[in-house]
Amino acid sequence: MTGAVATEPAPNEETARIGAKLKAIRRAQRRTLEEVAEASGLTKGFLSKIERDLASASVAALLRICATLGIPLSSLFESDSTGEVVRAGQYPRIDFGGQDLEEYQLTPFAERRVQVLRSDIRPGGGSGPEAYSLPAEVEFAYVVTGRLAIGFADRTVELGPGDAFTFDATVNHTFRAEAVDELTTVLWVLCPALADPASKTAEPAGAAPPAPAHPSRAAYAARIK
Repeated sequence: MTGAVATEPAPNEETARIGAKLKAIRRAQRRTLEEVAEASGLTKGFLSKIERDLASASVAALLRICATLGIPLSSLFESDSTGEVVRAGQYPRIDFGGQDLEEYQLTPFAERRVQVLRSDIRPGGGSGPEAYSLPAEVEFAYVVTGRLAIGFADRTVELGPGDAFTFDATVNHTFRAEAVDELTTVLWVLCPALADPASKTAEPAGAAPPAPAHPSRAAYAARIK
């Protein structure tokens, strides 16, 4: 389709290097250049040049790209040296597989050293019955509300509000919300970040839950190994 931006100005000092961020986010969401370009009203070729920092987009075009990716425009201009903010209500929804839960990524998609997720699990929901492991060195769970059971072959660890648990992510395990009358909210930390964060369409928190792409955590884990 014909792009809404007809010119391809050279990148200036203010907008240079945002292309790498856009590319990392798009790839993390497993979306093609064609998909994002079509949804943003740009040509594939122009979007490719933006991602390679060979051309600058207008503010209007950047707003459309960011809306397509589900990120705030301001996140593209925040300095890497001082950190990146993901505002409340703007973190994207992800699909790591599981049952009766919604999950969000709290760390930037481009951050590879660590990955922080938030799970809102309805009573009885969780990873599914099949045990799984993840290609990370360390996994950490912190229960904000509700109750969580993390099961291993030889034991089950039960956690309540304020409890934290650190374990080897490569060991097969499951998790399940044990609270019967409230959401169980859990913060997960993975080090290093998974190579494929499995973000879906980056709907912000509060959006209607999309249909899950993976029926269980084990199904997702098997795909990324």
